[in-house]
Amino acid sequence: MKELVSILDGNAFLVSDRRGDIEPSYDFPTGLFSFDTRFLSKWVLTLDGQRLHALSVDDTQSYRTKFFLAPGEPTHYLDAKASVIRSRAIVGSFAEELTVLNHTEADVEFTVRIDIAADFADLFEIKHRRQKQGRTTVTVAENELRLTYRREAFHRETTVSTSAPGQVDTTGMTFRIRIARNGRWTTRLRVSSVVFGARGEDIRATLPYGGSRSADAIRAEQQELIDRAPKLGCDCQPLAGAYRRSLNDLAALRYESIALGVRLIAAGLPWFMTLFGRDSIITSLQVLPFLPELVPPTILMLAGLQGHRVDDFRDEEPGKILHELRYGETAGFEEQPHSPYYGSADSTPLFIILLDEYERWTGDATLVRKLEPQVRAALQWIDTYGDLLGTGYLWYQTRNPETGLQNQCWKDSWDAISYADGEMPGFPRATCELQGYAYDAKIRAARLARTFWNDPAYADRLEREAADLKRRFDRDFWIADREYYALALDADGRQVDALTSNIGHLLWSGIVDESRAGKVVEHLLGPRLFSGWGVRTLAEDEGRYNPIGYHVGTVWPFDNSIIAWGLWRYGFRNEAGLICDTMLAASRYFEGRLPEAFAGYARDLTDYPVEYPTACSPQAWSTGTPLLLLRVMLGLEPQGEHLIIDPAVPPGMGRVELLDIPGRWGKVDALGRSRDAEDQPGGG
Repeated sequence: MKELVSILDGNAFLVSDRRGDIEPSYDFPTGLFSFDTRFLSKWVLTLDGQRLHALSVDDTQSYRTKFFLAPGEPTHYLDAKASVIRSRAIVGSFAEELTVLNHTEADVEFTVRIDIAADFADLFEIKHRRQKQGRTTVTVAENELRLTYRREAFHRETTVSTSAPGQVDTTGMTFRIRIARNGRWTTRLRVSSVVFGARGEDIRATLPYGGSRSADAIRAEQQELIDRAPKLGCDCQPLAGAYRRSLNDLAALRYESIALGVRLIAAGLPWFMTLFGRDSIITSLQVLPFLPELVPPTILMLAGLQGHRVDDFRDEEPGKILHELRYGETAGFEEQPHSPYYGSADSTPLFIILLDEYERWTGDATLVRKLEPQVRAALQWIDTYGDLLGTGYLWYQTRNPETGLQNQCWKDSWDAISYADGEMPGFPRATCELQGYAYDAKIRAARLARTFWNDPAYADRLEREAADLKRRFDRDFWIADREYYALALDADGRQVDALTSNIGHLLWSGIVDESRAGKVVEHLLGPRLFSGWGVRTLAEDEGRYNPIGYHVGTVWPFDNSIIAWGLWRYGFRNEAGLICDTMLAASRYFEGRLPEAFAGYARDLTDYPVEYPTACSPQAWSTGTPLLLLRVMLGLEPQGEHLIIDPAVPPGMGRVELLDIPGRWGKVDALGRSRDAEDQPGGG
């Protein structure tokens, strides 16, 4: 059973222990959060001065949880004289119904106490504890406790109210109650969190979906999204469970952006409940064949916030697509550069790739024409600011050495890019997958220019540049004696020679020379990289390998979904199927919800995939992974006004049927069977 329990609605979420209690933490974001601020840091229930213990937790729905509790140590449960039910939900605000049940044959008096505090910590302060610069005041009223934080114009507020009369003090609420024999007592607690704007208004109340909503409305909204998705019928229970969980989590991760008031998908709970360039784009690519209408808001938001100036603090440059957008105190006072922050080198080419893929699925030529200036600006960035050394490659080096990101590729932790011996190169760095993305972006942009912008000369130029990049890339990145592509080039043009999962992204982009593809595949599925559960981020014999290191040996589901897509692209259908099969097998051990990452231990060493200790769950691009794997297994590929369906279902998976796949063709159905299923009576 999980030690922590989470509920969420949009980017408001609450993380508690299994009793439902919240205690202040600077290690992990426990508490009630919204728009990067913690509005509750303490929420601890006692009965007659005793902490409670969980009998059972019902957390089947994303936005509500029910805790069944008893006082005393677990050995005393059998003769417990009372029990407690905490039924809570996030429905815009946070609501908790607290019920105490008397199980004796006599009237009993109880003292119920809830200790309450709000530290208004910024999410970045959870990771790096710092002294608050503002001032918190606490106001006590009848059946209400109000906590207010102010720092100049930055103003946040938490109000806790109760439906039952109680004694309110500056640290909580106390209820002295008498319950008849076999009776019960209930109070409804409501926690309202307010994000004030510059004019003193509650910003969220001005949004289309702002303010509190009923549980029924949230349930109906989530169900409506799930009902729009294609219907899956299959013989493989892990696939069915992962697909259902993915749709549920995608519905739960949608939130309203303050900037434009549109619905976006948050990148992941608890650290990334906001818009991320790279994560949001890859998630959009994963969900596109299933729920294409979720994609345009992300494209438009990224286009609207495209860089237009040189700003060293934010790593902003003209044409660059953002990395991360935050709303908290540290961003507001420029203690962090995330308002927005542009420190990723891959979000810009990925933006072009997504727009083209979206048009290929939907036929939405209007959006492609509307965003022609933004695509041209992104391509210009790739060739100018992105090419820091003027070598024709995409490089990165932060302009902000104090608070900017060192690594600006998807493996963005400090030690993720290294030579085989574990040493790390200097900056700038040109990682291999960035070149693949740039290649793919130019090929796709050429199609857009020729088909929609009436600029064949520009299309021809882009295709020439892409062909030249592919040729030079093969020359400069291929390690001849080891027969794989280098992780990166350093500033001197030397190969950063570690063997990593990044080479799978090269297959997806199409930059790999056909003559090299077989060797790349051998490495991806060889024992150094392939754990048996998936492809590791770093080969197990490399200097920095650590099976529980964030980007240096763990297995990332999203990474594996992109690799499977790349294997499919180069015709390695059985190998793609193997990754699909092992990812889905792993999902069984996470109740259908693939986490951000899990340990890279070999499968014969552990009987199950080992959890990574601080992985986000749900995380958007892990949530999208089963969807992309399903696309790969069924061989779904748009071609003109038609959808090509060319299934290659892994052995043992049986029948896989996907009905009502949406796109420019209307809706079509796809059916695939594994070969062993075809050999059975009635197979075919």
